[in-house]
Amino acid sequence: MIAREIGAFRGDRRVLALIVVAALALTGRAWLAEHPEHDPGAPLNLNDPRGWATATKLAALRSDVPECRAVLERSGVAFTPLDPVGEGECRREDRLTLAEAPLSPASPQLTCPVAAGLQMWIDKDVQRLAEETLDTRVARIDQLGTYSCRRMYGAATGGWSEHATGNAIDIAGFVMEDGRHVSILRDWAGDTPESEFLQSVRDAACQSFGTVLSPDYNAAHADHLHLDQGRALVMGACR
Repeated sequence: MIAREIGAFRGDRRVLALIVVAALALTGRAWLAEHPEHDPGAPLNLNDPRGWATATKLAALRSDVPECRAVLERSGVAFTPLDPVGEGECRREDRLTLAEAPLSPASPQLTCPVAAGLQMWIDKDVQRLAEETLDTRVARIDQLGTYSCRRMYGAATGGWSEHATGNAIDIAGFVMEDGRHVSILRDWAGDTPESEFLQSVRDAACQSFGTVLSPDYNAAHADHLHLDQGRALVMGACR
C-alpha cells in the first residue's frame, strides 16, 4: 500500500515536472517571438533592437550574400546590386551601393555585410550619439573610400587589405545639421564634445563591424575610422 502510494507520488512529480518544463518552453517561445533580436533562429532585421543573437546573425552574413541582401530588403534599406568585377585577390563578387546613406562622396561600392553594418551603425548609434553629445543630428558622413586593390598599408608584400574587395570603408568626419564639421584628424583628441562624440561612435561601431581601427590604433589611422567585416564580431578588433 505504502509502496504504491510512493510510486504514485513519484509519478505525479514526474508529470508535474514535465508540465512545468513544457510551460517554460512555451513561455520562452512566446517571449522570443516578441523579441526576435534575441532569437538565433529569427531572421535578422536591422530595424530591431540589438540583442543576444545580433552579432552572430551579422557574422553569418559574411558568407551568405543572398541572405545579406534579403536582410537589407527586409529592413527597408534601398540598395543597388552591381555585377562582379575584377581579378585575382581583388575580384569583387559582392558589390552594391546604398541609395539613401548620407555618405560623401555618395554611393561608394560596398560589400553587403559592410552595408548592413554601416546602416545599423548610422541608424542606431551615430544619430543617437550626435543628439546626446552635440545636440544635433548628422547631415553627412565624409568617407575616404571603400575599394583599393592593395595589400595592407600599401606594402609590396603581406596580407591583402579588406579594401581590396570593397569589404571596408574609411570614415573621415561628420557634417552636422547645425553646420558643424567634426573631423577625425582635428577633433579626435581633447576634452571636447566633438572628441566625445567621435570616440563614442568608434566604440559603438564595434557592435556592427568585425574590425574598427581609429587614431588610437596607429598613425596610419590618424585621420579616419577604418570599418570592415573581415572578421566576425566576436573575434574582431576594436582599437
